[in-house]
Amino acid sequence: MPIQMQLARIIISELTESQVIYLREVDGEREFPILIGIFEATNIDRRVKEDGYQPPRPLTHDLVVRTAEALGATIHSVVISDLSDQIYYAHLRLETDQGEMIDIDCRPSDAIAVAVTFTPPLPIFIAEHVLDEATSSMP
Repeated sequence: MPIQMQLARIIISELTESQVIYLREVDGEREFPILIGIFEATNIDRRVKEDGYQPPRPLTHDLVVRTAEALGATIHSVVISDLSDQIYYAHLRLETDQGEMIDIDCRPSDAIAVAVTFTPPLPIFIAEHVLDEATSSMP
């Protein structure tokens, strides 16, 4: 059963290539980091901190949302579905106008960036086995 998570922290450092976001259980104590790129980190950070932030031109994450809407689909949630060799895998869950659920493979950072383009942000879920594995190696 997937576990609902929330964005807990975003750590941006201009001195390194990898930025860090932390996800925490909505109804629990566990949290874990995911390394992401600077573009995704700054976009997520702006959307979270600046209520109603709209970039001057659409970003890739806006394009994904607009494309789904133009095709009659609704983006419902983000699911972090797997962890292999320290790489997280995710997908966006979309519903077509015919009611069919579709999973679109993507990086967790892109999925979370899409999630925060919505107000309120879309739900973020993680597969229980992924959360167990991600938090078992943490101090």
